[in-house]
Amino acid sequence: MRVRTALAAATAFVALATTPASAITYGVADRDGHPSVGALIGKFGDKFFQVCSGTLIAPDVFLTASHCTSYLEEQNALAYVTFDSTLSPGSTLIGGTMHTNPAFFLPGVGNTADVAVVTLDPSADVLDICECASAHLPTAGLLEGLGAKGGLKNQKFTSVGYGATERVKTGPGAPVNGDTNLRMVAAGTFDALSGNWLRISQNPATGNGGTCYGDSGGPNFLGASDVIAGLTVSGDRWCRSTNVTFRLDTPAARDFLKDWVALP
Repeated sequence: MRVRTALAAATAFVALATTPASAITYGVADRDGHPSVGALIGKFGDKFFQVCSGTLIAPDVFLTASHCTSYLEEQNALAYVTFDSTLSPGSTLIGGTMHTNPAFFLPGVGNTADVAVVTLDPSADVLDICECASAHLPTAGLLEGLGAKGGLKNQKFTSVGYGATERVKTGPGAPVNGDTNLRMVAAGTFDALSGNWLRISQNPATGNGGTCYGDSGGPNFLGASDVIAGLTVSGDRWCRSTNVTFRLDTPAARDFLKDWVALP
């Protein structure tokens, strides 16, 4: 579960932390590279915290993970989205209505419905605010088709999000995951495909980077394209080995998404 709790996010939005050199994990600042990727912000009382990440897939539809929206619902928090590449108290926030997948029941790889959308304020000109075009969903069975042709063996995926960095040593005690308040990007290589799950290597020993806490719901694009192969939903505890993503080309994902966007 890669949701960033309100407590853990306290220094990530309301009070900005010092920016380390790299983030997502073993990545770089995205700047204007993926303007359709935004941060899911929760309003808890009068405080705003970055909780998860996501992607604009239609002019008023923001794609994220159900364990992100269900968390906000449980906390009676309001949902906002920003597409600013740097989070700050002055970030442009767009209000939205959360739609958690009715089939969602728990976070992690036992779930087959960890996909949600936030419909954004219809009075906001979202495309003008983000200065972007909507990203694309994959066609049905896209990854199986690539795998059957041997195309997944060395396939790269581009992970984007606002989450924590790799573990860093900042003082006495054990290393901790850093924060940047930036939209970051990293590349990882194909690891495994099974059922509803795409696993991507984010092992820095093999030159890969990936995702961490706060990147949940964020996109993992197929190569350098704007096609979202899967949503970040889980991974190893230290954000160093495997990025576990929920595939969007499966019947389970498409059955939910068809109610919100036209499917390719």
